[in-house]
Amino acid sequence: MVCVIVMAFTDASLTALRVFREVAERGTLTAAATALGYTQSAVSRQIASLERAAGASLLERRHDGVRLTAAGRIVLRRAAAVVDQVDAGARELAGLPGEPGMVRLGWFASAGADLVPRALAGLRATHPAITVHSREGRTPALVRALRAGALDLALIASAPPFRPPDAETPALEIQTLTERGLCVAVPAGHPLARGADIDVADLHGQRWIAGPGSAAAGGAGDSTGMGAWPGLDERPEIAHSARDWLAKLALVAAGCGLTTVPAMLAAAVPPGVRVLPVRGGPQEQRRLLLARMPGPMPEAAACLARALREAALASWKDVTPP
Repeated sequence: MVCVIVMAFTDASLTALRVFREVAERGTLTAAATALGYTQSAVSRQIASLERAAGASLLERRHDGVRLTAAGRIVLRRAAAVVDQVDAGARELAGLPGEPGMVRLGWFASAGADLVPRALAGLRATHPAITVHSREGRTPALVRALRAGALDLALIASAPPFRPPDAETPALEIQTLTERGLCVAVPAGHPLARGADIDVADLHGQRWIAGPGSAAAGGAGDSTGMGAWPGLDERPEIAHSARDWLAKLALVAAGCGLTTVPAMLAAAVPPGVRVLPVRGGPQEQRRLLLARMPGPMPEAAACLARALREAALASWKDVTPP
């Protein structure tokens, strides 16, 4: 295996390493080609050249994309380090300041409505020299980006039975920031909005606003897919389908239906919407997780992790806004 790594980095071009990292992050050759502005055949040629240099297969081609082999995982870790070092050197040569306090953060959709801005505001107040670059993504993409070295930290959501976000090695380091039940967003003028919570039996026969393809329930790692309350013993009526949270909540405010939401959205709902917990039936718990690759955590990343934890704890106080 040592020979494989030495050969890969002796004979491989920097372009091939960049392409390989992009493929690992995107999960498919097509998506990597689009992101890089290459043709798919050009991406395939770069991967083939890297595999020839390594003397080993680095990717397992599957019907749903690609998966790293054992050799590919090792090459990826080294490729990410090489590309980052080259980019840092280029900035220095160009006379640009380095970014020793820069952290790259990924987050799932509903975390961006309140939690991430709240955490970044807190971090800016206590550590103004730290720069954060962030982006939204679905959980599988965020996990791949962590492993590709394109992200330092990622906020992801998890549903029972709370399995690891992937089966790759080494296992990601996971910190549970909070664990809370789901809630239901209802129009302020709806009869269900009169109380402090909702009985699960009163959710029968309601009209729902759901994410595309969500059917009835919210997924484990991509909260945009949430729709009708999970576990209803009826086929729910999906009146409207929208991926964007702002659109979903605007439809709720307009009286077009109800939608299931993570509790963290309570602080970010528009006027005309109440977010209420549900009593009765199985508890629908969701965990907010902070994931990263194993190893020592740089100080800037540790500061951001603390800010995210504090923001997560503070956000739960707003589960039932006035």
